[in-house]
This record gives sequence, structure tokens and C-alpha cells, in this order.
Amino acid sequence: MAVIGNAASAIQFIPQIASRVKHVSIFQRSANWMLPRGDRAYTGREKWWLTHVPVLARLYRWWLWLQLELRFPLFRGNRLLARAVRGIAEANIRDHVADPRLRQALLPDYPIGGKRILISDDYYQALGRENVELVTSGIDHLTEGGVVTRDGLTHAVDAVILATGFQSTAFLAPMRIEGLGGLSLAAEWADGARAYRGMTVSGFPNFFMMHGPNTNLGHNSIIFMIECQTRYILRAIRTLVDRDLAYLDLLKEAMDAYNERLQTDLARSVWAATGKSWYKTEAGRITNNWSGSTVRYWWTTRRFDREHYRAQARDERFRKTESPVERDRGAQPAAA
Repeated sequence: MAVIGNAASAIQFIPQIASRVKHVSIFQRSANWMLPRGDRAYTGREKWWLTHVPVLARLYRWWLWLQLELRFPLFRGNRLLARAVRGIAEANIRDHVADPRLRQALLPDYPIGGKRILISDDYYQALGRENVELVTSGIDHLTEGGVVTRDGLTHAVDAVILATGFQSTAFLAPMRIEGLGGLSLAAEWADGARAYRGMTVSGFPNFFMMHGPNTNLGHNSIIFMIECQTRYILRAIRTLVDRDLAYLDLLKEAMDAYNERLQTDLARSVWAATGKSWYKTEAGRITNNWSGSTVRYWWTTRRFDREHYRAQARDERFRKTESPVERDRGAQPAAA
């Protein structure tokens, strides 16, 4: 069996299949920095407390968030933290990989944090099995019976699993979205996706998205970011309802200024110092990651900044057709 790819998806299933197949050849294009997961089962007592004392569950969540948030300086090039985290990653290799040549093949050649840091407690252990082989020569082509690498060798396999990722910079694909005057979002993003706070785009009124351009994280949970976006979008909707507006459209100058500052910040990050990455477009523009901490994102999205939007009032044409929400409200019985 062959597995093409060795990143986040591959490290999850390779340990599961390694003990069930005769042989596994893992084709690695580049090594990844990997930290131990350190998972353990929660005790019955811990489950009881977290279930019956909600404040403890909330505090525990914030404790996990804080531990992850403290890693952020790593992605802004903090050398002391980078050295410490790299030391943990290298020790992880030494602890579980005995072969010196294999250790060397697993050591990345880019700054830690430059690409997604992987987490696993069993991938390196799986590589130590006799029936598991790591192949670092590039793939030339596939034949009916195997994988031919650029060094001329043919690796005989009867099945191939592709763990090659996905199009991470193709936001909202394959949906076709049009804005004012037939403006196409695909055309607007021809040189790379960009948005205001990762949620809205000038020329596309009342259009909001979650986990959009430049809101991905390298150090913390995307759930926190989505929660911030949810609050922001709900406040925008509340503005539309309360002011009886037809739409809100982001000002182009606000979007341009925001993205200029964003890319300036990203240029100082460890992601900019790394070559090809799924965080970037083919042209090298970082379209995936947020440039700051989650605290900073919360602060910038804590209120709906109405002053950066152009408002269109509803005219009689709009008023003639009630919205479903208005119809539902009209159907509700009066309070006793």
C-alpha cells in the first residue's frame, strides 16, 4: 500500500492501518514539525465536575485557550519561544525514532510554525514498524502496479491513498456569488481572496461569511474566531432591522486600508519566511492566516463598526414585499 502525503490527514490514519496491512510506503514531499498530543482519558470524577458545575467547564475552556494563546509570539518570530518549541519537537523525534537517517529525513528545513504544526502521539511510533517505509524521493508517475519515483525506482503497491490536502485558498468554491452591478466574487478574488475582518467584501451588500480569508490560526482554536464573527454578523443584522435598511455595503477604502495593514503585519510573520505553503497562493500572498492574536481579533470585532459601511434605505419597492420575519411577527398572537 502507498500513502501519498504525510501531513495532518495522513498522520491520523497511517498508525491505524500500519498494523493491518503487509507493507506501507509513505511518500513524503517535505517533513513537518510535530509535537506530542499528550492526550489522556478524563476520569469519571472529572466528567462529573465538568457536567454538574458549568462554571468549571467554562474556566477549563479558558485555561485551554490561554495555554494556546501564549504560543502566538512563536508565529511573530520570537526566537526564544521558537527555540523552546523546536527543542520539544526535536526531542519528540529522538524519543520515538531510533534510526539516525530516518530522524534526519523527519527534520523540517523551515522555521517552526512556518507551516501547520502537527500533533500526534503515534505517528513516529508507526514509522518504527518493520512494515512501514518512508520514501523521500519525489514521485515521477504511477503505473498499474506501483509508484515510480524520480530516482528510477518502482515501489510495488496494490492500493494508493491520497492524503494530499485540499484547495485551502479557494474560499467559497464552487459557489458563484455576484454583487452590485453583476460584480463577480471570483473575479474580485482573482489575485487572492481578501475580505474585511475576514467576513465581508466591498461591493457585495449584506454578504457575510465565517472562516473567511485571513481568519485561520496557527496557534489557537478557530471556534473562538467563529464566535467573534457570529457576534459581529448578528450586530450587523440587528443594525439592518433596527434602522429598516435594505442593505449595508462595506466601503472600498475601508477594505483596502484593512488589507494593506494586514499584509504588512503578515510580512513580519514566520509564514512569510517559509516558501511554498497551503497558507499562501501560488503567487505567495498569505490569504489564510490572521496576523494577530485571538485577543486582537476579539477586540477588533467586539462591535459592529457601522461607520465603515454605506447604508441603503428601503424604498417603497422594498416595502411592498414583507420579509418572512415580518410575516411571522404579524402572525403571532398578541400578548395577554
